[in-house]
Order: sequence, then C-alpha cells, then structure tokens
Amino acid sequence: MRIVTWNINSVRKRLPLLLQVMQDLRPDIVCLQEIKGETHVFPSEALQNAGYSHQFVRGMKAYNGVAILSRVPLSGQTATNWVGRDDARHIAALLPGGIELHNFYVPAGGDIPDRTQNEKFAHKLDFMAEMAVWAPRGKDKPRLLVGDLNVAPLPEDVWSHKQLLDVVSHTPVEVEALSRIQEAGGWTDALRQRFPIPERLYSWWSYRAADWAASNRGRRLDHIWLSAPLAGTLRDAGIYKKARGWAEASDHAPVWVDLAL
Repeated sequence: MRIVTWNINSVRKRLPLLLQVMQDLRPDIVCLQEIKGETHVFPSEALQNAGYSHQFVRGMKAYNGVAILSRVPLSGQTATNWVGRDDARHIAALLPGGIELHNFYVPAGGDIPDRTQNEKFAHKLDFMAEMAVWAPRGKDKPRLLVGDLNVAPLPEDVWSHKQLLDVVSHTPVEVEALSRIQEAGGWTDALRQRFPIPERLYSWWSYRAADWAASNRGRRLDHIWLSAPLAGTLRDAGIYKKARGWAEASDHAPVWVDLAL
C-alpha cells in the first residue's frame, strides 16, 4: 500500500497538480492538509473520477482543512478539536485490517518563538502538548500518523541548524514537544528509517526564495510515522521533490511510503 501526505495549500487551486501526483505516484491513499475550503466545495467528483471514491473531508472557509482520499474502503471517520478549537486540523479513518490513519495539520506558530509574545506560538505548543497526551492511547495498535507537523526536528532536517535555532519550526522547545509526541506513541519516523542521518531531507521550500531549487534552503516539516506494530511493514519512502518545481506549486512537496500490508 502506498500512502502520500501533502500540504497542498488550496485543493481547488491545485487540483490539476493533485491529479498529476496521483498519476505519477499511483498512491492507494492520499492525505491532504490546508485544503482551504469548506467541505461542500471540495472537488469530490473529479477525484472520484481519478479512482479515489472513498473520501473523508473536513474543511473550513479559507483556512486549514484536511482530507483523506482512498482507493480502498475507509470507515470510522473521526475528528478531534485540539485546544478547544474547531479549526479542521485533524481527521482520522480506519483502513482495512483495523489500521488507524490520523491526518494532522499542526499550527505553524507565527514568527516569534515566544509564547508570551505570540499567541500563535502558544497555540502551537498547546496543540502539541495535547497530542502528547493523546499519543499513548492505543499505541500497541497498528496506527499511522501523517501530515504537516510544522516542525523540522533534526539538524539534518533543515538547511542550517545554527541559523534556524531561533526560527519557528526548528526551535528547541518545538523539537522537544515533537519528540514527546513521538516517544509517547512509540512512533517510528518512516522517512528517517529509510534515509538515516546524516542524509539531509527537506519537504518544504519557501516561496520567498528567488530560486528555491538553487538555494535549497529547505526544511522537513511533513512526516509519516508508524506505530510499533507497523514499523516492520515499511518497504520504501521518499519525498516527491519534483512537484515543488511545477507551475503554481505548493511550497510543500508530497511525502510517501510503501507499506507491506
């Protein structure tokens, strides 16, 4: 089974790119973040025609939003409102065999890495703290956690560890928060299992760069984690960097795994 996660940064604007990703990677399941639209305007028919007839969508007007699109049957749709906000940042489904799939869009956190000065950063830290409390529940079950977690945890996950230590997404407090979630749930980082340190991995490149590919100042913000019962099923993984170079691209590239399920 091939699973793709992608912060698409508006599914209606980038529907042709999504269809191209589906054609190129042939995933069984696609998890999207930042779909930026209410559920009733999601392009369901076009995606059904592409073979993804099983769809769980949780949208909201203009911001956030997550979706799970599948060639295989889905059941048990659930969603959690983290930090008491109904802001469409999580959706979950049961895959065949009782495998839980959790699709997250963690808040970006604004620009100032200080919770007393920046409410967005405080929200991000509170959101991740709740995830750490949730993570151990069912940790012995087959579970996947995917999505834009908005943290690049390792020095090799950013273009410059030294220069980004005080930049939101790579600060020590965020890295520690993400580590608590990973440890609490017993999650395996699929990309790092496939590409161990010291290989550098990036899934996001800023729109601000005049030539994103030449500067290659990336960060690995997008993740796929496997619970202990699934860790041994990993067969391959990658980042589809090609998609970042398309016209009108998202600033994130799709991340994928192949699992022997």
